Amino acid sequence: MAEKKEGKKAVAAEEIPKAQPAKKSAKAPLASEEEEEETSKPIKPLTAEELEKEFKEHSVAEFFKKNRQMLGLVGKIRCLTTIIHEYVTNSLDACEESGILPDIDMTLTELGPEHYEVTVVDNGPGLTQESVGKAFGQLLAGTKFHRLMQMRGQQGIGAAGCTVFSQMTTGKPVKVITGSGKGKPFAVDVAIDTKTNQPKLSNIEMLQKDFKGTAVRAEFKGVLYRQAEQNAYEYLRRTAVANPHAKISFKDPTGKKIIFKRTVSELPERPKEIKPHPKGATVDELLSLSKYTEARKISSFLKSEFERFGDKALEEVANKIHFDLNKDPKKLVWGEAEEIINAIKAITFLAPSTEGLRPIGEDRIRKSLLSIVKPEFLSVITRRPQVYAEGFPFQVEVGIAYGGEAGRANQNGTGEGQQTRSVEIMRFANRAPLLFDSGGCAITKAVQTIEWKRYGVKDLENVPLTVFVNLISVHVPYTSAGKQAIAEEEEIIEEIRLALMDTGRKTARYITNKQRDYEKKMRRETFYKYIPEIAAALHNITKEDEKKLREKLEKLVTEKLKIIEKQEAEEAKEDTEALQIEEVENESEVEGE
Repeated sequence: MAEKKEGKKAVAAEEIPKAQPAKKSAKAPLASEEEEEETSKPIKPLTAEELEKEFKEHSVAEFFKKNRQMLGLVGKIRCLTTIIHEYVTNSLDACEESGILPDIDMTLTELGPEHYEVTVVDNGPGLTQESVGKAFGQLLAGTKFHRLMQMRGQQGIGAAGCTVFSQMTTGKPVKVITGSGKGKPFAVDVAIDTKTNQPKLSNIEMLQKDFKGTAVRAEFKGVLYRQAEQNAYEYLRRTAVANPHAKISFKDPTGKKIIFKRTVSELPERPKEIKPHPKGATVDELLSLSKYTEARKISSFLKSEFERFGDKALEEVANKIHFDLNKDPKKLVWGEAEEIINAIKAITFLAPSTEGLRPIGEDRIRKSLLSIVKPEFLSVITRRPQVYAEGFPFQVEVGIAYGGEAGRANQNGTGEGQQTRSVEIMRFANRAPLLFDSGGCAITKAVQTIEWKRYGVKDLENVPLTVFVNLISVHVPYTSAGKQAIAEEEEIIEEIRLALMDTGRKTARYITNKQRDYEKKMRRETFYKYIPEIAAALHNITKEDEKKLREKLEKLVTEKLKIIEKQEAEEAKEDTEALQIEEVENESEVEGE
């Protein structure tokens, strides 16, 4: 019996989890002197040789893999919208460069919780087997970064960044089908070797069918599609507004299909590539260009690599430097390049060429906003080209839509199904929507500087108003690689402000007239409402004919209303003229500066 009891005790002891080591109490014995000496030993510093072993070279793919937030791939909703942005802008740019009216079909399929498949098909020029890897599997490889012309993308990061993100979250490659119309189309799986930033192509298959364009399918986890102001649908809606020549189809995760039809059937004129302007050049840039030029003299190098550099400018530069411009540009040193740049700063050049800019156009913006936003009133303006940072041309297009379906719908809680509308700011750069980072964007700042009350808008949170702003430039000064906010360049902000004031004045006239007509109608209804009662009362007092009394009162009210309305019209005219004078003065000050 004793043995059995001991056996039971042993089993019970095994079932009980081991007790965790108790924390040292205040009464715990102090550590020995030897232990104290061992723990207090300073960390041995590394020698130069040991530090050298720690140096490692990292590829740009590894950098963005660890810093994906710099590509805008942060936040579940934002990640998905950014992915669609990258694929769609690539399709639009490719189609336009090839002279093709874009047809883009996008499907979003939910595979599981926060797990989606994105499919984008376009009718563009397609890719070759040599270029498909660079387009989808190599960061900082593309057709845009090295050219100074108006394009939606600039760095050559977007589509390849999406491939990296797909690998990080699902471990799967991106599937691409592409055909150029010459030969058979092919399918390929594209991945990135992040250690070397090189594409890895696999499962290449020639297809026995006709297909011209590019189709990309990729899976992503940790992303989310929700009905929100910054979701994929809203991105495509705004893309359709700024690209009226494109047809965009979207099938959401519920199976609902939305088609944004093209409202114009002509492609925008293709922008031209321009040379850098001397005023925007730096010493480092000048030296870099000089090492690869085919020119044999500095004088011919300056004329061939920069625009607006004529013989007169060369003569002025020659008078301000101590060396000969006939020197071989490849032998140019830092001090000499610095002299040239300082001389350029002291010279007046013609403004940069605007041939690289292609605005959407007032008529196209108007047709697009009327089709998609459906406002009561619309005012659109395209400003003249300007220059920022002394060397980059840019242009601003602004539209203000009021009433109808303009603005952002809000649930105001006053009753079931009742909604109010608040201001909606649509920001664009080179026709591409900017949905995120609005607080740090030059467009938002410009909108916030406007005194909207002067333009008939008393409360931005309760007004059906859509503000459309498109900045176009050969080089958009984005605040980050995510391309969602424009840097606060003074010249850009001021141009947007002037355009907003111009369109705002026309909108104010409409709002004021609408309010005046409403007040006029209410005033007239109020006066005529009481005429029968007053006529009846006067009849009882004077015994005059009630019908004649009513006619006299109506005539009196009509004459009085005419006087009031005339006074109001004169006051409104004075206010408008004063506003116009002030805005012209503001614009003159900016041009003078």
